[in-house]
Amino acid sequence: MPKAAVALVLAAVLALGWGAAARAKTTFISIGTGGTGGVFYPYGGGMAEIWSRCVPGVKAVAEVTGASVENVKLTHKGETAVGLTMGDVAHQAYHGEGFFKGKPQGVLAMAAMYPNVLHAVTLKGSGIKNLTDFKGRKVSIGAPGSGTTFMAETVLRALGVTLDSFDVRRLSFSETTIALRDGSIDAGVWVVAPGANSLADLAATHDIELIALTPDQQKRVSDAYGFYASWTVEPGDYRGVDQPVPTVSVWNVVIVQAALPEDLVYELAKALFEQNAFMQTIHPYARFSTPANTVAKTPIPLHPGAVRYLREKGIPVPDGLLSPTR
Repeated sequence: MPKAAVALVLAAVLALGWGAAARAKTTFISIGTGGTGGVFYPYGGGMAEIWSRCVPGVKAVAEVTGASVENVKLTHKGETAVGLTMGDVAHQAYHGEGFFKGKPQGVLAMAAMYPNVLHAVTLKGSGIKNLTDFKGRKVSIGAPGSGTTFMAETVLRALGVTLDSFDVRRLSFSETTIALRDGSIDAGVWVVAPGANSLADLAATHDIELIALTPDQQKRVSDAYGFYASWTVEPGDYRGVDQPVPTVSVWNVVIVQAALPEDLVYELAKALFEQNAFMQTIHPYARFSTPANTVAKTPIPLHPGAVRYLREKGIPVPDGLLSPTR
């Protein structure tokens, strides 16, 4: 469904209220996800299937987008109702910091998703053993507007690796895979849940190396930015990765347009949480997408509809997660 049409439908929902809109006609919910080579797109597709099947009056669809940063902008403008984004992006967007300096975005959280993990990838024999070895090399740091680019730039900044010290390429996951295969880049960055299709496909045909962060580098990143934490990619997550690979992670979050009706967001949250077993058939990391993790890991206030569902389930919601209008 064209974004302009989705925006008109959302405007009608806001004007009529969810109950009246649902009685009047089908409400179309557009979900901003990411590229087809990552996890956001199939995860969003699973959400769309659940909502279309389980929430009366709703027809949901997952949209291919530039991922986190673009999803915030689309949701803020009402071109989508829902977006999938990384927690670092959501935090800075809500508070009007960093990339969004002076322009706080009108979004709230609905659910925590799962940890997104920084994968810095090269092929065996490249000589790149540390992120500091990017200097002078050709490296893809993710598609423009993506959370991968956002996190890659943030982590490299914390480690003192400046963008002008290497040849920056801004490619999607699928494009990065192709470029590594044909040797037109030396390394690429994915920020995904382990098991992303494009990276697994690359590992199936080429001998990859995941570039580890040292303990000091992990600490420098988490000290500089509180929304990042240490993580380890486990042996066996990819073909040829036989040793644990220390790196860093950030939680993903489902955001919604702040002005969406409470009743609608309540129904969406209820269906998403209560159909988690189905979501785990989409990706095993959906096991992290729980009400408890939503309260523990969400970096911005929750929409009142999500708060209502959590309280209904007996889960206390701290004051810091209540939106100012609550």
